[in-house]
Amino acid sequence: MRQKNSDLRQLLASTVLQVRSGRATSRTTLARALGISASTMGIYVDQLIATGHLHESGLDHGLMGRPKRRLSIRSNPGWFAGVEFNADRLQLVGVDFAGLVIHAETLPLPENMDAADAKNHLMEVLARLCSRQSTPLLGLGVGAPGLVNTESGIALRYSFIKGWENIPLKSFLEEKLSVPVTVESNLRAIALAEKWFGSHRELSDYVVVGPRSGFGIACVQRGRLIQGAHYAAGEIGLWPWPLSGDTQATEMHRVLSAPMTYRRLAGIAETAPVPQDLYTAMLSIKSERHPQWDDVITDFARVLGCVQLLLDPRICFLHGPLTALGESFCSAIMEASRGIAPALKDIRLSLVCSQLGDDAGALGAASLAMEHWLPKYV
Repeated sequence: MRQKNSDLRQLLASTVLQVRSGRATSRTTLARALGISASTMGIYVDQLIATGHLHESGLDHGLMGRPKRRLSIRSNPGWFAGVEFNADRLQLVGVDFAGLVIHAETLPLPENMDAADAKNHLMEVLARLCSRQSTPLLGLGVGAPGLVNTESGIALRYSFIKGWENIPLKSFLEEKLSVPVTVESNLRAIALAEKWFGSHRELSDYVVVGPRSGFGIACVQRGRLIQGAHYAAGEIGLWPWPLSGDTQATEMHRVLSAPMTYRRLAGIAETAPVPQDLYTAMLSIKSERHPQWDDVITDFARVLGCVQLLLDPRICFLHGPLTALGESFCSAIMEASRGIAPALKDIRLSLVCSQLGDDAGALGAASLAMEHWLPKYV
């Protein structure tokens, strides 16, 4: 039976993803990973070599069996862009076809900008980066703030940019750039960055914890991002706080966001201004142990303990300014969680500071573009 053109394109793209990830780098391991015969796999590999996407070189001598020729990704067929932004700043990353970073920058955004301003700034920085590259842009990934409909590429709402509601980001950017565009929430983009650029790339079940201007999580299970029926999976910052369901409850992000956590640890008023560079500010209070420290630890332990029992991830990666508090912060939360929920003695919470930097969202957005790439011709 003749294979559909769309199926063949998807299989070729999956081959590239397997080699790029390092999970399969020979014809034999590719055939095993993709569940097809070695002879058929050889045809696809030859095609990708002929089109300049793959390179085959040398012999990889394993402990047993025949030596295998090693496959690698060529860097020059084109590049991918990733952009992640909020109301304050924009992160932009470019990666070549092999997945190596070729450009990274952070740009501040003007205060009180509206949706039109945000889209204009987005296009300006992308156009400038495209003009500097000698190879074609193959795809763009966007990590957008707030709720995002990934299927339609519409940014549903974000309260910190005026008029940011039902913004058709995908269609707007595809019309301007003439390349495929994939849009995801910024925290889920960060979760993809852990998959491709993080320190535990072998993991297929993990959670990203993001106490930033708000509070949320992103979940990867069996290697796939979890989005939810209403694209709101991970919006735990909207949980009532305290968890006891007090009638006077507020939303959890108002207590556990990075700015509010800093205020609590520094012992300042709930409405007090916070430093613009919260990471450095957290470093300055890291060695201090204000009375509020134990309360903050208990609150995080209670929430992340619930997350652990609900989703059962191997690891939770802490992102954002609170990583300045270091592994002692994570260890204290893990220990406290076992005291709060006895079941966690067997299903242990593992919380670590991510090794990725501030550009994790943009890296993850570029990863989105890489994962959605399809060859034009087969």
